Amino acid sequence: MGITSTRGGAIAAGHPNVAEAGRAILQAGGNAFDAIVAAVLTSCVAEPTLTSIAGGGFLLAHTQDNRNILFDFFTQTPRQKRDIQSVDFYPVDVNFGSVTQEFHVGLGSMAVPGNLAGLFHVHQKLGRLPFSTVVEPAIHYAKTGVEMGEFQAYCFQILSPIWLANPEARQVAAPQGTLLQPGETLFMTELANTLAYLAEEGARPFYEGEIAQQFVKNCRDRGGYITLDDLKHYRVIEREPLMMHYRGNTFVTNPPPSSGGTLIAFALKLLSQVDLTQMSFGSTEHLTLLARVMQLTNAARKDGYDSRLYEPNVAERFLATEHLARYAQELLQTEGVGLENPTTLNKWGSTTHVSVVDNEGNAASATTSNGEGSAYVIPGTGVMVNNMLGEADLHPNGFHAWQENVRISSMMAPTMVLRQNKPEIVLGSGGSNRIRTAILQVISNIIDFGMSVETAVNSPRVHWEEGVFSVEPGFENLQIDRTQFPFDDQVVLWEQQNMFFGGVHTVFEDAAGCISGAGDRRRNGAVATC
Repeated sequence: MGITSTRGGAIAAGHPNVAEAGRAILQAGGNAFDAIVAAVLTSCVAEPTLTSIAGGGFLLAHTQDNRNILFDFFTQTPRQKRDIQSVDFYPVDVNFGSVTQEFHVGLGSMAVPGNLAGLFHVHQKLGRLPFSTVVEPAIHYAKTGVEMGEFQAYCFQILSPIWLANPEARQVAAPQGTLLQPGETLFMTELANTLAYLAEEGARPFYEGEIAQQFVKNCRDRGGYITLDDLKHYRVIEREPLMMHYRGNTFVTNPPPSSGGTLIAFALKLLSQVDLTQMSFGSTEHLTLLARVMQLTNAARKDGYDSRLYEPNVAERFLATEHLARYAQELLQTEGVGLENPTTLNKWGSTTHVSVVDNEGNAASATTSNGEGSAYVIPGTGVMVNNMLGEADLHPNGFHAWQENVRISSMMAPTMVLRQNKPEIVLGSGGSNRIRTAILQVISNIIDFGMSVETAVNSPRVHWEEGVFSVEPGFENLQIDRTQFPFDDQVVLWEQQNMFFGGVHTVFEDAAGCISGAGDRRRNGAVATC
């Protein structure tokens, strides 16, 4: 869904109520940062299977006086471990229809949450309206209800083993005993009361007060890692964003210890070696190039990047010309792509994104997640806590092998592209490992192929990973002749666009100041303007 040519402001998000919440705050006199805090809070109501105030995320801010700040409020590993035999940590099988995927939940899957702290921090630093005003839309929708759409019902359905695991979660997902269906109304009354309480008291009750006390008592008694010290010492980190140039534009994104932004930057550097204006979008030549860029980026990542995430200047060394040169040479010598063995495709990627631009020169891009949820709801609050210690993608060395008291590395990459220091493209995505390839393609679609934001976001995408090239339908110029196409039988041709390929909710401002937006239809995207 896209709306164009406004000079007020625009919000692109994963649900119509989320976009509407941001618009209401802009219309009430708020700036982009008020609006995005309101929208993210509302996403915890309208998209509860994707995010929560007890999850984690990142927010990239560009201010009207040309400051760029990355607010890191992703989840933190606990400060100490306990005997694994006493940890409440167990697998659940989630059925996607064609494949079953295993997730890990329980109190021992919970990392220290950061979303609530982050939203308060951003609002205090950059917001303008009272927090009590900013939280009003989320409270309103939590009390009066959100109409279930097809996508929300699908999310509850596939995550039903988690949402039906205890009475507090069932009361949200299946208040009458069966899962909510499209057209029915989702209520989160306890969360509404919690948000109203926190609006008055601030974040302290969640991190030190009565909510925290209940939370840590349950962890102590029932097999979780999180202690009161973990919550009391959690801090939002303001980071210098990662910045590089792409075809005369400035690319701004999430820096290490998260991985997504750096990997997008590496892929853009590779892509910049080729003149895409000489290619037809969606042609065999174009898709071969994209696949090779993705493959080489993955190869470079495995060549020491992941093991050095917490070292100083890791991004600068990874993106240095001398490191890039070998991979650029391989790209330019490519005539075909050698692939490995197929892997499972249906990775969930429980994440959502909001992009906002106002008419004052401010822009904000926020990506947040609750993982799949831990199946634990803090009693009386309506708040499901994340399962970030149970996410296999975040712990490649194995569960329970995490380093104590560090930020967990994430693929989330709230991103902006600036033209002459002004926001041009504001975007981000959910989708686990597909976050970076989805964002890469939308940026290239706009800059290299001159697409409108609506066309750029909703055009078909591809994704290469571990020997499998996934292709959405709709590439009109693509001819797959098995005797010529360089991917042989390793290609997966999807029958329709799918949330597997991300959800890149994007706002675009042209040189004349006209603002347009697109919500990614793969994930129920919506746009609101004022």
